[in-house]
Amino acid sequence: MNPSSPNSDQDRKTHLQNWLNTISGYTFSDIQPASADASFRRYFRTADKNSGKSYIVMDAPPEKEDCDPFIRISKIIRAAGVNAPEIIGQDLEQGFLLLSDLGDQPYLDHLNERHAETLYSDAMSALIHMQNIKPEAMSELPVYDDQRLRDEMALFEEWYLNRHLDVELNDEQKTTLTTTFDLLIKSALEQPQTFVHRDYHSRNLMLLQKHNPGVIDFQDAVVGPCTYDLVSLFKDCYIEWPREKIEQWLDDYLYKSGLIHEAHIERSQFIKWFDFMGVQRHLKVLGIFARLNYRDGKAQYLNDLPLTLKYVVDACKRYKELKPLQQLLEQTVLNHPRVLPV
Repeated sequence: MNPSSPNSDQDRKTHLQNWLNTISGYTFSDIQPASADASFRRYFRTADKNSGKSYIVMDAPPEKEDCDPFIRISKIIRAAGVNAPEIIGQDLEQGFLLLSDLGDQPYLDHLNERHAETLYSDAMSALIHMQNIKPEAMSELPVYDDQRLRDEMALFEEWYLNRHLDVELNDEQKTTLTTTFDLLIKSALEQPQTFVHRDYHSRNLMLLQKHNPGVIDFQDAVVGPCTYDLVSLFKDCYIEWPREKIEQWLDDYLYKSGLIHEAHIERSQFIKWFDFMGVQRHLKVLGIFARLNYRDGKAQYLNDLPLTLKYVVDACKRYKELKPLQQLLEQTVLNHPRVLPV
């Protein structure tokens, strides 16, 4: 982009600084990049000269990003007792938000055998708080319905198979994929429907000394299946855990959430829901990671394709209903020269 363009990065940063200068009671300085995510949003960290306190500024170009969901959902989950950023200032016309700073220590940097139990226990507690949000408080959230789930999985064929691997499915294979999608959607919709963060993983949970974890990147939240965020957490595309560990954590969740006793859900049914939800999510993510590379120039996400594919293959091996998908992957993906062994 031309630096002189009114929408250039430097131009937006200048507007950002000018906006911060208008916020009463603060004197901000030293604006530094904090992070960028898979969208068009950028984040900066700045400090108030008066107090020395650190803040985060979100830059969300209004022609590409809508700040309203972030603002609305932040209020909802903070009211539920979850440690999400507080919104201190906003300029929606320019796409700027001033937020409290939840630090720079994502879970991913600290998850290991020594700390995993404590960190995941805290993350589960925060998740249960979100899942206990009353339906009336979620009335404006989108619903994770049939069409939304199906559209997400369609990214697998469009971006991962067609674009990344240059694979075109024949009619029989397309039918297999559609039948699998139907199966996964049925499983998702028969689960208890709750608040769903939708990206509840180790890069969006910030390690804090008090009121851990800090929860970020929640603006795409929906009402949907109760296992979805558990998949994001325990079948994380950025870190892998042994199956026995995952099932142990799921048992902890079932006990803490009360689903087995209050909703009378069988453990085996819940585990199956979890695994099928994982296939839905990871088919989508394979497509998204490929799209981030080809459309958005973010090649680093290709590094996370092998683990994401491995989750799909492992689930297929566990359930006879997923054998057709396993055969499809064997025909089109697993022996492809661009795919690492899983």
